Amino acid sequence: MMNNAVEVSGLVVVRGRREVLHGLDFIVPAGEVTGLLGPSGCGKSTLIRAVVGVQARVSGSVRVLGEPAGSRSLRDRIGYVTQAPSVYDDLSVTENVAFFARVLGVDRAEVERCIAAVDLGDHADQVVARLSGGQRSRANLAVALLGSPDLLVLDEPTVGLDPVLREVLWGTFHRLADAGAAVLVSSHVMDEAERCDRLMLMRDGVIIADGSPTAIKEKAGVDDIEQAFLAIVRGEAA
Repeated sequence: MMNNAVEVSGLVVVRGRREVLHGLDFIVPAGEVTGLLGPSGCGKSTLIRAVVGVQARVSGSVRVLGEPAGSRSLRDRIGYVTQAPSVYDDLSVTENVAFFARVLGVDRAEVERCIAAVDLGDHADQVVARLSGGQRSRANLAVALLGSPDLLVLDEPTVGLDPVLREVLWGTFHRLADAGAAVLVSSHVMDEAERCDRLMLMRDGVIIADGSPTAIKEKAGVDDIEQAFLAIVRGEAA
């Protein structure tokens, strides 16, 4: 299996008349959880859409699993979780996952496996509209896990979840990475940084730091990622 699931060079994205991503270069390795952290509005979702291949007005090179981003052959090799749940409120968890399994042409046995992977077995027959926000997020993730994707891309998957649930989800992300998948997770919550194998810190459409959480903190001379982020920003301003 290739070492890098995603290889990006010179990525520029323009929206309207404004350039929102400014010539980014980065990789997302297989077998690791890579965190994309930065304040809301810094360009994280745009970067993620460019990787998945659904962003317009992209220039530069974005290669995913050896193919150009958005290639038809990648459709069943990428699991993508958007900020807004894409499951149907009037169907149960099982009905939702089974529906998407049919769309993807995935074996029916996958349905139970994916529901178990996100710890929703006890709620499998419950209608999504009656689930809590956290359970709905996990139903969304179950759909993304269908077919054991080689790349899992998650846009703010833990927003609004309680600490226990966040812990459960991060455990799931690491299990997937340990099994060989590449996991790219965006978040604006700095305390989630320590849960990543590797971090890209982002601000105003630019990646300002890229490395392990330990390496980024050591380079900034602090013992906290939020402080490291601020120190890097101050250093740039100076």
